[in-house]
Amino acid sequence: AVFNNEHEVTKGAIRHFASQKNPEDDIRERAEEIISFLRDREVQFDFDAIACRGGILPPLESGTYRVDEKMVDFLLHHSEVDHPSNLAAPIGFLLSEGKIPVFITDPISIDEFCEEARFSGLPQLPRISRLHALNMKAAARQIAADLGKSVENLYLVIAHLGGGISVGLQLRGKMVDVNNATDEGPFSPTRTGELPVGDLAEKCFSGEYTEKQLIDRYLKSGGLRAYLGTDDLRKALEMADSDPNAAMVVDAMVYQISKEIGGMVALGGGQIDAIVLTGGMAYNAELVEKIKSFVGKFALVVIEPGENELLSLALGAQRVLEGAEKAREFDAEVAS
Repeated sequence: AVFNNEHEVTKGAIRHFASQKNPEDDIRERAEEIISFLRDREVQFDFDAIACRGGILPPLESGTYRVDEKMVDFLLHHSEVDHPSNLAAPIGFLLSEGKIPVFITDPISIDEFCEEARFSGLPQLPRISRLHALNMKAAARQIAADLGKSVENLYLVIAHLGGGISVGLQLRGKMVDVNNATDEGPFSPTRTGELPVGDLAEKCFSGEYTEKQLIDRYLKSGGLRAYLGTDDLRKALEMADSDPNAAMVVDAMVYQISKEIGGMVALGGGQIDAIVLTGGMAYNAELVEKIKSFVGKFALVVIEPGENELLSLALGAQRVLEGAEKAREFDAEVAS
């Protein structure tokens, strides 16, 4: 997408299939496709900045980071997870040719945990901060603006409700605790959320599944899909109108989301300025009302639906360009 300040000028999608090429060739090909896209839309390559999605980086503080050779090298060769998002910043860096700044904002690995939040119950397996940071932080900024306050002066519980679910406690601008959407918390349209450890261990050693089959089952075929055969919330709610079992499954997901929100409210000492519901499922009024029936008495419930990732990235770069925020520098050794 191309933005003029916060106004979208043009947007499109370029589809890619899984590539067997080396990363350098892959990003070069994708960069050329972006140039072709801009040329087809008659957009001049005359930008003040390039904003990219952050990949799987070491734990970082929230904010906007300048993309440099160190970050590109880490994402292409040293990231702990091979993920398509790791290509975004390298593509942007290649496109810039060193002539314009390139930024990422609030990657999923931002870590602002309080020390108590890191304990899992087993020293060898500390809890880690993984969240839908870009959208959750953007929603917090928007709510702060709507309330006429600084985000640093607010206590917020933010629930990102999408294919994965992140529920976090943000105190004075810091996300001090959040469930890891791949391993913990409520089940979602495709993910199982937290599972019974003993039963999970039995499955792992049953001989019935490979490691990949189990991971795919828990992250791609769990939740609503496992119970109802669909990961479409709208279809699940339609089924619930005539099927008591489907209604129970939807209500159970709402129950788990609400329980996670309630736990975060407690960690905030009950002094929460707002509970923010965001992500794609927050568009669904029926689901929102079900959640509000549980948590509406705790605090003001504010709906900031959707993900708005492209706009959030553009605004992150804009804040730096306008001097409202200072760009952070990536240091893999310090970050890890």
